[in-house]
Amino acid sequence: MISNNKQDQIIEDSAHTKEEIQEIVKMVRLELYNRGLLCGPKAIKKRLEEYDINSLPSERTIGRILSHHGLTHGRTGNIVLEEILIKADF
Repeated sequence: MISNNKQDQIIEDSAHTKEEIQEIVKMVRLELYNRGLLCGPKAIKKRLEEYDINSLPSERTIGRILSHHGLTHGRTGNIVLEEILIKADF
């Protein structure tokens, strides 16, 4: 895969570890979110297919990764930190 895009260069054609897949899912989710595009499990899986990832997680697994990292319902990170900042009037 040849591309000038940094994200394209990070994702190679070889199989990835579980941790690498989780990081890739988070990166793709952030990319889609920042572009104002749909960023749910289905959209992320489609984007991963475009990157030609060999070991694609299922939509359900992508959903679990997002949930585990607090990246659901339009959230951009850990909801606990967001709640602390809200309570502190930041």
